[in-house]
Amino acid sequence: MQRASVNGIELAWDSQGDEAAEAILLIAGLGTQMVRWTPAFCRALVARGFRVIRFDNRDVGASTHLVDAEVPDLAALLAGRPPALPYSLQDMAADALGLLDHLGIERAHVVGRSMGGVIAQVLACEYPQRVRSLTSIMASSGNPALPPPAPQVMALLTAPAADPALDLEGHVAQRLALARCIAGGARAFDEAAQRELVLEELRRGWNPAGFMRQLAALACAGDRRPQLAGIRLPTLVVHGADDPLVPVACGEDTARSIADAEWLLIPGMGHDLPPACQPQVLAAIERTARQR
Repeated sequence: MQRASVNGIELAWDSQGDEAAEAILLIAGLGTQMVRWTPAFCRALVARGFRVIRFDNRDVGASTHLVDAEVPDLAALLAGRPPALPYSLQDMAADALGLLDHLGIERAHVVGRSMGGVIAQVLACEYPQRVRSLTSIMASSGNPALPPPAPQVMALLTAPAADPALDLEGHVAQRLALARCIAGGARAFDEAAQRELVLEELRRGWNPAGFMRQLAALACAGDRRPQLAGIRLPTLVVHGADDPLVPVACGEDTARSIADAEWLLIPGMGHDLPPACQPQVLAAIERTARQR
């Protein structure tokens, strides 16, 4: 793992594959870290001839935790009263761009999951000259008419988290309950693998205040459909048919909003990228990246 100074913060990042190859930038989701892009997933992209770069977004993992920034009011956020934002998704997209600058990469294929998919959309909208292709996975267009997450998911997502320093098993159990809920019901849930990811993220840097700041930035990101309509890049939109956090309609709306976007709906996939679904997703990412 290495560190890059961008936009007044430091981003933790790593890279695999030939540095001369076309780069794929992987952007993680809300409150999660780059380790969610698993070694097997990254190796598969490298085997397809790409350089693979992953990083921790600001306020999570080994990147800068903005400890002096205000923590948004969750009650106001859930009530639809936008709080003051310490930063926006545009700032987070600029972080990703700054990492590409740091690495001397003029253009990259951008792949994001969940909130990372929204950040990838912002990159493609605002910096199209830096993006070779866009892959938006289990993300929304921001259309306010789209259905919300399932109530049971929101209850788990916004519940106060047990402090792992005081109750490690309670904290892990909460995180696993959320992971199990959003995984969808049609595929086996790998609790051991999810537990190891939770523990690895704890070792790398747990930051509940950062989660809240990211959640506020995502909730206040607005309707991107007018900007998405201007994208003229090879685009792939991937969604799980069993996603209870970002309903399928959100992915469908994203695909409709982008000219000539490929829509890939994966049966049995929830809000996750389980190993059984990865070959189909990897093939589609490569297919999109090879378009000219």
